Amino acid sequence: MAELTPLSAETLGTLCADFESNAANRLAMNAVTAAGIDKVARNYDRARLLQRRFSVTVDNGTVTHQDRSGRCWLFSSLNVARFVAKKNMGLKEFEFSQNYAMYFDKLERINYFLKDMAALVEAGEPADSRLVQHLLADVMGDGGQWTMAMNVYKKYGAVPKDLFPETESSKNTGPMNTQLRSMLHTEVARMFADPSKIDEIVAEGVAAGHRILTIHLGEPPKSFDWEWTDEKGEFHRDGEITPVEFWNKYVDAGLEDYVCLVDDPRAEHPKGKKIAIEHLGNVAGGDPTEYLNVPNQFMKDCVRRILSEQGIPVWFGADCGPMMDRESGAWATDLFEYGHVYGFDFDLDKEQRVRFGDSAMNHAMAFVGVDVDDDGTTTRRWRVENSWGDKIADKGYFTMSDDWFTEFVYEVAVPKSMLPEEYRKALEEPAISLPAWDPMGALGWNASAPERARGIKDAPGGRPEAWAPGGSPRGTAKVGLSPAAGRSIIAGAGGRWPSHIDPPVASHDAVGGFSYAGPIYYGGVFSMTVGGAPHRHDEER
Repeated sequence: MAELTPLSAETLGTLCADFESNAANRLAMNAVTAAGIDKVARNYDRARLLQRRFSVTVDNGTVTHQDRSGRCWLFSSLNVARFVAKKNMGLKEFEFSQNYAMYFDKLERINYFLKDMAALVEAGEPADSRLVQHLLADVMGDGGQWTMAMNVYKKYGAVPKDLFPETESSKNTGPMNTQLRSMLHTEVARMFADPSKIDEIVAEGVAAGHRILTIHLGEPPKSFDWEWTDEKGEFHRDGEITPVEFWNKYVDAGLEDYVCLVDDPRAEHPKGKKIAIEHLGNVAGGDPTEYLNVPNQFMKDCVRRILSEQGIPVWFGADCGPMMDRESGAWATDLFEYGHVYGFDFDLDKEQRVRFGDSAMNHAMAFVGVDVDDDGTTTRRWRVENSWGDKIADKGYFTMSDDWFTEFVYEVAVPKSMLPEEYRKALEEPAISLPAWDPMGALGWNASAPERARGIKDAPGGRPEAWAPGGSPRGTAKVGLSPAAGRSIIAGAGGRWPSHIDPPVASHDAVGGFSYAGPIYYGGVFSMTVGGAPHRHDEER
């Protein structure tokens, strides 16, 4: 059995000598300390040769912006829905209210969580069990899945964005989520303290959640008058309409009946079988969050056919961080040559990355184009509608190489009618049940990193994670400060942060400010002193 032995001075000396014996190491150190790893490791030839042309393109207009929130799954599902609605209404530009969708998702999720926890308490589940602790750590994030989005739209419909616009809290969800999370933790503590009052506690928590959400997000409309002028200049009036009626009338593509396909690469989970994640959901009584595990190539074929034959965007989930150039809007498996810089072979395959915690779905977007070879089936690259605004990439649209799809795309939503008979039969069979913490239960939550900062990201598990430059979560945070910033950062997140970091600034960054780079944790909160005034950042991305 291997012993836990200290790092000796002799070993350290050998490591230092080995490092200095290779001139390439010093060259790499000089370059990376001055420019950062992504600029040094960027594969110039691959970046310049990645074409931005596509044989099939679906025009969905101006991209949306999720700001400092993890609502990518809602934005991307509504981006698919708005394409259908725009076509039906003859509009060139249109957005659904993402705030409205989030309001009811969170309200339903509060009810789901409290009743789920109540059942666990009544069943005798210990408060310190892995399951309870996981659910407590995971509660009230912004992430979600396609099926969860459809549950919201089926029950509550949708409204135009200008009738229920963004608020400060919908654009920056951290402070609201912190309060909701604390409220729910309080109610769970009360359940364990007095199980005889569980029903009362659940009702109290739902009522408190409703008040908090309404205070932060506003009171959503129950009905509204809908009028619009189409792109031909013709005026239309629907009169009074409810959100459900609005959704059913203008989003008539059968999105609610779509099936979620996943590529779970682990050998013990066979292809052609349905899988489900325990305790994962939002609307009690809604459709369960289930997936059909299929080969990655089948997913590609479905997406290609939908884009080519139906001309409609396709929702998907991926691990967006690896090999991403955020500014130019590119993904390719060889876009960065980190191994050459470090002298290390990063040789994990997709199955190993999932199994050993190196990769999972963390961002939802929509495919809006594909380049297909002359054989009519081979895909070369993909066009992606992101929700990080139009200041990056090709006015917010990204390009993905086909090999990156293979390695880092995990899920797509497609019509059930596209499935062969054997897969449709599999949908009727019981799902393979996976625990709540399984990586296939990862939610789309990835947020657009603001231009001047990277920061805390809310996600399951309480693991060290953050937005590093380029958007890749790798355990450090880079927080932009103005040149006039004070030189201390006061940080606190329930003991997860160092209490004091001084000084935080080491270099002048590209956006015109100083920066701090250091460890951060999921679900944390930190504050910094800037010019003598405290600035608080909650789950800033």
